[in-house]
Amino acid sequence: MVLTDQEVNYFINTIRNTSSYDFSEYSEKSLKRRLQKILIDNNMDLVALINKLKTNKDFLEKIVKDITVNTTELFRDPQIWQTLRYRILPKFSGNRNINIWHAGCSTGQEVYSMMILLNEMGMLDKAKIFASDLNTDALEAAKKGIYKYRFNIGYLDNFDKVIKENPYNYDEYNDVSYDKYFKIDKVTDTIAINDFLKKKPIFRQHDLVQGGNLYFAKFDLILCRNVIIYFKYSLQNKVFKLFHDHLYTNGYLVLGMHETMLGEITSRFEKKGQAYRKK
Repeated sequence: MVLTDQEVNYFINTIRNTSSYDFSEYSEKSLKRRLQKILIDNNMDLVALINKLKTNKDFLEKIVKDITVNTTELFRDPQIWQTLRYRILPKFSGNRNINIWHAGCSTGQEVYSMMILLNEMGMLDKAKIFASDLNTDALEAAKKGIYKYRFNIGYLDNFDKVIKENPYNYDEYNDVSYDKYFKIDKVTDTIAINDFLKKKPIFRQHDLVQGGNLYFAKFDLILCRNVIIYFKYSLQNKVFKLFHDHLYTNGYLVLGMHETMLGEITSRFEKKGQAYRKK
């Protein structure tokens, strides 16, 4: 099933006209791919899908969630976490408070990774952790903090690389047990985050397309990883401006491994690998 650009636009306009969601500035390629999967999964053609979207609010919400679902994992891309640990977070160690926003947090593994790292650095108590996503199902999963074990067994390798090992000093090894932060139950195939971590973040639904700062706060660190890759250039720059406006001077924005900042907005940041420091 190959969709035309015209059919994709028909879908976008239907969503926009019947809800507050707007996918018009999403990457056509990724939107087309996800829409094709939705049609196959629901065993529908586009006309039937559109008709149901117009008449069934719950179905529309479900389709929006299917469009916006993103994958994440504990300590995804360990080298970014090593940069955070040894290059970025120490700059805030003298602060009385540190505000961190995970924008597009999906099911929350990144949020828990950050808190584990902050705790190991003795900085968790001074941190305020904010996390947002458009997808309410993902947010509910994030609040529960229970993940598949076998499916995510690579989590433990990532944990070791970031928490136990020091890439800048191979003689250093921190023997941190997993159960300090989560319980592994092989019988139920789960990794369950410990309660003291789950109590800390403030999770909220938020649509980056609509903009706005739902926390009425400024931030020392914003992480928005593997989200803007799905946006067109114009929307990317709108989101970067949002982040710039809500970062403190010398605050950091961290993007995904395959994401970069382009255009005029780059003059307001200094690039440091996958991180951008607000000038």
